[in-house]
Amino acid sequence: MNKDFKKFKQFIFGKKTAVVGMGISNRPLIHFLVKLGAKVTAFDKKSKEQLGNDVISEFEKVGVKLELGENYLSRLNGFDVIFKTPSMRIDSEALLKAKEEGAYITSEMEEFIKYCPAKIFGVTGSDGKTTTTTLIYNMLKEEGYTAWVGGNIGIPLFSKIEEIKASDKVVLELSSFQLMTIDVSPEVAVVTNLSPNHLDIHKDMNEYIEAKKNIFRYQNENDALVLNMDNDITRGMVKEAKGKVLLFSRKEKVEKGAYYSNDKLYLFGKEVCDKDDIVIKGMDNVENYMTAFCAVSDDVSIENMKKVARTFSGVEHRREFVRELDGVKYYNDSIASSPTRTLSGLNAYGKPVILIAGGYDKHIPFEPLAEKGYDKIKTLILVGNTKYKIKEVFDKFEKEKGVKIPIIMTETFEEAVDAARKVAEKEDIVTLSPACASFDMFPNFEDRGKKFKSLVNALR
Repeated sequence: MNKDFKKFKQFIFGKKTAVVGMGISNRPLIHFLVKLGAKVTAFDKKSKEQLGNDVISEFEKVGVKLELGENYLSRLNGFDVIFKTPSMRIDSEALLKAKEEGAYITSEMEEFIKYCPAKIFGVTGSDGKTTTTTLIYNMLKEEGYTAWVGGNIGIPLFSKIEEIKASDKVVLELSSFQLMTIDVSPEVAVVTNLSPNHLDIHKDMNEYIEAKKNIFRYQNENDALVLNMDNDITRGMVKEAKGKVLLFSRKEKVEKGAYYSNDKLYLFGKEVCDKDDIVIKGMDNVENYMTAFCAVSDDVSIENMKKVARTFSGVEHRREFVRELDGVKYYNDSIASSPTRTLSGLNAYGKPVILIAGGYDKHIPFEPLAEKGYDKIKTLILVGNTKYKIKEVFDKFEKEKGVKIPIIMTETFEEAVDAARKVAEKEDIVTLSPACASFDMFPNFEDRGKKFKSLVNALR
């Protein structure tokens, strides 16, 4: 049983509270804390000019103090409570100092999981998180539950916690940053798969894995953990589970969980649907469905699982069909911010594609993209900070294996799309599947995907 939210209201009232980060997701949190009687100061690296008068006025009207600019964290002292932004490391100098002074350091997601009255389904992993989260959410809704979706997607839920009933269901997509400091786990925990990711933030792969384990580390014997049996890292987590374990596999039959065999998906040995029933194509989406089947197995009928498979058309920026022009199909897979995610996309098309890749460097090796993806790439168009790094890997692969892939180097996103248009022939597929984060050119992968769609739709 989760804690009574009245206890948090009593705890936060009158407390000198800092919220680090004034992005869109934190703004409802700031207003909610003010409503609960906290004395709130909001911190952000941006200046007043960068945030804009509307944002400044919005918070000054309700009595929120602002600490802005380059050295904003130097003023993070003297607070009772600090809500940190997910990407801020807990061992940052400012937070370590604040903790020494006695501050309670937390995050919106940590407090939400502690006090949410409804059953929570938490989803993490390197690839497939958003699609799996959305599938679980849609299946619960199809069953008739009032369902909420949050975390990395949806809306900030902590500010809505008093509207959520015990009979509702909540689905959270959780990143390693959000999980890194939590000491509470959801009733149903899902780890889709694990591969190198976010090594620009995490000290090493081990720290990344340990952060992910927090999604189930604090469960009890009544809780459930869903794991990928085909992934070496997640399979190794079985022995650490506190509650029941449900596995899914594309390679072998699973007694307690889901598996794929002869083009059909099964749950606990019962057929749920045919692979061709699933609207969104690709074997990675077969895995996403098996993951979701396991997660909702106590709450959703097989009939409603199948209904979602036949109707769900996918999530924006995830292998999203943009348009067909002169017999060439264009796909937006901007979510693919790691080589493994890009490889999943390349495997789905059934033929070599014109690939636009490159972006912000997360310090993930690109060798797997060359070694496993070379036969699925017709032409490689590179852009962004990592373009020379990726080219170097493919050049080395050519020398070692004698496999030559045409590579086009571009300076801008516009040039990359224009280059794809010029080399594409009838029946070709062009996909933006960058294998990198977006931060060298865009604030997030959504903006990158929208820009790509805008450029593709403007082609004549």
